[in-house]
Amino acid sequence: MSGEPYAVPGPGFGSIGGRNVPLLHKIAGVVIICAVVLGLTLPGERRGRERSTVAARAGVAVRTPAGDRAAVSGHTGARAPGAVVPSVSAAPAAVPTGPVPAAAPAAAAAKADELGQVPVLMYHRIMKRPEQSLDRSSKELYDELTRLAKSGYVPVTAAEFAAGWFNVPAGKHPVVLTFDDSTPGHFGLDPRGDPKPDTAVAIIEQVARENPGFRPVATFYLNRDLFQMAGSEAAAGLTWLARHGFELGNHTVSHPDLSRLSEKEVRKEIGGMEAEIVGITGAHATTLAYPFGSAPRKRSWAQKKDGEYGFQGIFLAGWRPSESPFDVRFDRWAINRVRSEGKIKENDCTRYCSTAWLDHLDANPAERFTSDGDPNIVTIPRAEEDRLAKIYRARARAY
Repeated sequence: MSGEPYAVPGPGFGSIGGRNVPLLHKIAGVVIICAVVLGLTLPGERRGRERSTVAARAGVAVRTPAGDRAAVSGHTGARAPGAVVPSVSAAPAAVPTGPVPAAAPAAAAAKADELGQVPVLMYHRIMKRPEQSLDRSSKELYDELTRLAKSGYVPVTAAEFAAGWFNVPAGKHPVVLTFDDSTPGHFGLDPRGDPKPDTAVAIIEQVARENPGFRPVATFYLNRDLFQMAGSEAAAGLTWLARHGFELGNHTVSHPDLSRLSEKEVRKEIGGMEAEIVGITGAHATTLAYPFGSAPRKRSWAQKKDGEYGFQGIFLAGWRPSESPFDVRFDRWAINRVRSEGKIKENDCTRYCSTAWLDHLDANPAERFTSDGDPNIVTIPRAEEDRLAKIYRARARAY
């Protein structure tokens, strides 16, 4: 399957904007009515209610994968298996007014800033010896993940990121690991039922064992090939991934450029892959990644189709970290990613690929998302209150 071309860079380093909306389940009808009224002035909330309706119709539920594996990763505070993750839904009936309450002293001491940037790293083929420009070697992946672990990054899935659910220890930074095209170098099971050596999953687990606190999760955006597995092998593989906390995302059936397709063709590509995922796992995908990072002529074609699919977030093939989902500028239907690559000249990777961005965030720690340790609270510096999406004010604390 062909990989995404690298997106053309825009302006230089700097803060990124974003907007996300949390999902509150089973809100009483009168509250939903209030939320609809509120949504007239808050576009992001309207997007949230759309997603909630789609989820109900398509049977989509956002849940933590059954294997957070705190014991493996050393990560504390893991959710119970199958616990519901807040997702993009109706807003609270009323947005608090007045100053944001004071943050907990521990959150302030950790210099928490949950409006900072989040690296969403984009990988394609993982191979012992790279052959194409988007390939990364097994060693390069190991080295980059080890760097993330040593720098205080904790992986979250794309679904958790889109939902604004960061179960990350105080003072640490979330990172999203995404792998496109479901190629054999991402995952496979050996005869004992363990991940094959040198695959992305095996490397992620190795780094987690070597670095307690590095949570072994990632998101795999699937095409029809399904890691070149078939039949019962594919079912066993996808079941293993879901059971061990890895997210399975939609990347269309055949990896076309959606911008060139009709509405019917777009929906067939996305709906066909969704049917494949549901048929094997019994669960809907929560997020979609555009092949080539290319959106259809109408974004709504990709966002939902009643009874077939409904996503919480859609990811691009971008060139810069994402805005925090709590930031007023966040657009869940066009979430930025960063290509994993060293500082090479191609497509200005000297500035816009993963190595350059991680260097930049290390040198400018105030720009990156730093967790307060409580997934239910959004802690921010008081000087940044104007960047906080209004829907999050009830959860916000400032210092």
